[in-house]
Amino acid sequence: MSQPQKDRPWLFRTYAGHSTASASNALYRGNLAKGQTGLSVAFDLPTQTGYDSDHILAKGEVGKVGVPVSHLGDMRALFNNIPLDQMNTSMTINATAPWLLSLYIAVAEEQGADVSALQGTVQNDIIKEYLSRGTYICPPEPSLRMITDVAAYTREHLPKWNPMNVCSYHLQEAGATPEEELAFALATATAVLDDLKGKVPAAHFPAMVGRISFFVNAGIRFVTELCKMRAFVELWDEICATRYGVEDAKYRRFRYGVQVNSLGLTEQQPENNVYRILLETLAVTLSKNARARAVQLPAWNEALGLPRPWDQQWSLRMQQILAYETDLLEFDDLFDGNPAIDRKVNELKDGARAELAQIDRMGGAVGAIGYMKSRLVESNAARIAGIEKGDTTVVGVNKWQAGEPSPLTAGEDAIMVSDPEAEADQLRRLAQWKADRDAGAVKEALAALRAAAKDGSNIMPPSIACARSGVTTGEWADVIRSVFGQYRAPTGVSSNPSNRTEGLEDLREQVDLVSAALGRRLKFLVGKPGLDGHSNGAEQIAVRARDCGMEIDYEGIRLTPEEIVTAAQNGDVHVIGLSILSGSHIPLVRDVMTRLQMAGISHIPVIAGGIIPEDDATELRAMGVARVYTPKDFELNKIMNDIVTLVDPRSVAAE
Repeated sequence: MSQPQKDRPWLFRTYAGHSTASASNALYRGNLAKGQTGLSVAFDLPTQTGYDSDHILAKGEVGKVGVPVSHLGDMRALFNNIPLDQMNTSMTINATAPWLLSLYIAVAEEQGADVSALQGTVQNDIIKEYLSRGTYICPPEPSLRMITDVAAYTREHLPKWNPMNVCSYHLQEAGATPEEELAFALATATAVLDDLKGKVPAAHFPAMVGRISFFVNAGIRFVTELCKMRAFVELWDEICATRYGVEDAKYRRFRYGVQVNSLGLTEQQPENNVYRILLETLAVTLSKNARARAVQLPAWNEALGLPRPWDQQWSLRMQQILAYETDLLEFDDLFDGNPAIDRKVNELKDGARAELAQIDRMGGAVGAIGYMKSRLVESNAARIAGIEKGDTTVVGVNKWQAGEPSPLTAGEDAIMVSDPEAEADQLRRLAQWKADRDAGAVKEALAALRAAAKDGSNIMPPSIACARSGVTTGEWADVIRSVFGQYRAPTGVSSNPSNRTEGLEDLREQVDLVSAALGRRLKFLVGKPGLDGHSNGAEQIAVRARDCGMEIDYEGIRLTPEEIVTAAQNGDVHVIGLSILSGSHIPLVRDVMTRLQMAGISHIPVIAGGIIPEDDATELRAMGVARVYTPKDFELNKIMNDIVTLVDPRSVAAE
């Protein structure tokens, strides 16, 4: 009896990029030599939000969470000695996706590649940026236009390229339930396809539906997550057939890549994260009919700081062992016909359909941004409350906390520290690039870009011309901002639900007593300095503080230290909370503290939260920061109690 043909494994990727383009290039070539089969590029926050490395908002953020790419020279260095016509490259880029794809095309042309043969993906999902990640620039309508401009351009010139990767990954990181993740992602995809219909010939539309891909998250409840992926497959097939009339099954196929959950990685007993990552990987590989096409895994120590190449290698080896040492790829789908699986899949589909119907009643994903954001904040609050109360067990966090210290976290080299000279080096090269280019060609290219943005022409051809002419990321985005405007997304913390009143009575009483002693309601300013858009923690702190009875001043993401200090001064606040997850906490907090001193309000206590190594926490305290919180501080009520104590005039007098 003949054996069934063994399936090909998925693409092995590692999400990577840091410091400078040349340093990231060395990392990529090293990972490819270790058996990685695709690239996944992480860009730094200035690049993601459309600022050059020398912009005031970029200070302290350059090269921290990814690679800075300010111009064609940076992109050229990033892919030096990596033939793009032989590579499958995923670029996690959204607001500036047309620009980064333009730079990629320009580099491929320089390499002599056949551009029509390029394979890869730009994420290009701005809806989830409004909901969870925060790297948006423009309002939803022009952002949607740029997404579909990219799609229409790739149809004609890069037919093997995926022009959009609907990203539900960050929705789960922001607290989405499986039903919400399904519905919000599918609503985003339909919003894009509805807009794209008018930009491509009808005969080519089914093939464009087939080019839409997804980037999902897989959490620790891996049976539920496996069922979620099967639900995704079935719902997408249903939408393609009934909403868009796509008849060819190959264009209705649900194509997705995955990075498994980072939200559940723990600072406590971090070695346990290895097991978490493996179990979560099974959710997206076990079911053949719902198997990911590409997988990238976080490193076990990401809750502690920047992973080293060795840590990324460990995650890559996990994939290789699963694909090549086990017999996983030798069998048909193991779950077809399983009644328990079918029952759960149908439950998830019913829940997702109900959410989709609500979103459709609100005009689709663009019209429902405020609704979806508030749902995510509420779901995340429920998740955190479950961990706090012990209803949800997290090993080493709220149960079995005692244990041996991890030898893996010992020593100065336990996590990688970004090169402190990288930002200065990037700024020097950026200044040289601007000095050496043809200023006339740059001016002409930007004028053509502005004209296209205004008259509705496809944004890609003038963007590629800008790339070739030496235009910078900030200059490209400045044109987009000037034509389309800037946008501030809803924070999702304005509602006051009654389902989170349990267990807060004592804290409310303390807040009332302290407010009486202060002579007015205790006022708490929550600020996010810099470009970090990961607002989930800040939102939950603001929500819990509000539910404790504090007056909250939270204006959302992307504030300068100067704006935060001005808000503190004008608002006459009692305490300031700073949330920074990009690794830029030292320079940004130092700037805030210096400005508080200059403004004569350094008496206001400051607390800080983020992924902050202990050495950095010590440095922050030396600056005058009253409290430092990291992911291990999951009990929000304890943080609230600290805030009340910090500003209580009776306790201050007693000291």
